[in-house]
Amino acid sequence: MPLSIPLKSFEEVMNLTWMDDDFYTLLMRMTINLVFTTIIIRYLYYPLTKRKDYLFTYYLIGMITFLLCFGLKKLDIDTGMGLGLFAIFGIIRYRTNPIEIKEMTYLFVVIGISVVNSLASNKISLAEMALINVSVVALTYGLEYLWLIKHETRKTIVYERIDLIKPDNYDEMMTDLETRTGLSINRFEVGKINFLDDTAQVRIYYYADDQAFSDYNGQ
Repeated sequence: MPLSIPLKSFEEVMNLTWMDDDFYTLLMRMTINLVFTTIIIRYLYYPLTKRKDYLFTYYLIGMITFLLCFGLKKLDIDTGMGLGLFAIFGIIRYRTNPIEIKEMTYLFVVIGISVVNSLASNKISLAEMALINVSVVALTYGLEYLWLIKHETRKTIVYERIDLIKPDNYDEMMTDLETRTGLSINRFEVGKINFLDDTAQVRIYYYADDQAFSDYNGQ
């Protein structure tokens, strides 16, 4: 009598599941996360800075953080590991070009929203999750466009009149910088000084909205 050997399907052999109920949860949460991160990145951050390189960075880091946290959530990680993962992403720095404090803050906001949207448990309703996202967006908008109306921009220049870098010549150096750049400068800081070629790095601060040229976005 021939033996009857049950044949297992490919999914059973490979222990794979093509789709479960979490797929729709992922789709919904990803849509919510993408909508709110887009508001922050594209409509709050970009109009003031015009930094397309950070748009690329924020979108990808936000999406990768969301997908990574959502995937690890199914592994039932504990709170300590979750906080450790969040800390790793929160201290990201680029060695070739250090991130400014404002860009780092936006990076932290994007990562924070992505983590909240991915790790929110079933006990948190959609209304509560929406309130969290709306609160972050509203606070960011208020700080950028209502309370801090003027956006202070800075630019680093090489200055050759090294005789004016003394604190006693501050006013004279300020006048010279404004005459050369054509900008209404709020303040300036003297950085590295090179006595070999008599130059110094000077960082000037000004309100971009008050200038005739509105495309000064360099560092």
